[in-house]
Amino acid sequence: MDRISYCSSKIRTVPDFPKPGIAFKDITPMIADARALQIVLDEVTELFIDDRVEQIVGIEARGFIFGGALAARLGAGFIPARKPGKLPAEADAVSYDTEYSTASLEIHKGSFAKGARVLVVDDVLATGGTAKAAADLVELGGARVVGFAFIIELGFLGGRAKLPPAKVESVLRY
Repeated sequence: MDRISYCSSKIRTVPDFPKPGIAFKDITPMIADARALQIVLDEVTELFIDDRVEQIVGIEARGFIFGGALAARLGAGFIPARKPGKLPAEADAVSYDTEYSTASLEIHKGSFAKGARVLVVDDVLATGGTAKAAADLVELGGARVVGFAFIIELGFLGGRAKLPPAKVESVLRY
């Protein structure tokens, strides 16, 4: 079995979660497997190693798992994009539509170096609303998004089309 197929074999599909008709792609068995986690981190690192990433934005909550590890590997800083009310200091906020509801993300004001090259990281690219909101926060903070990294992409939902022009990479695609 090749490396990517091995990782894919560790993704659990949960029917009717979080609501009827949704086939949720659960990454928790994959991240519990040391080999699969290492493979995914190696793949994403290789995809962005030459992009001179200075800061990584990890989207709450599963984007934190990959974002912190990738920041260490790429020699970049890590910035969490949090749900409202989770950050202790003044923050910029952006609201957006998800596939299930309306939500918001926040990032501390002053998190970005002016013009910094930023990689946005999350576990899944679905409709693109969350990643687009994170990109809006990066721009609001005076930096620029040079790429988006996802572990899983649900291509049939068309999320790529919502993202601003930048490199978009996914390890697994459905």
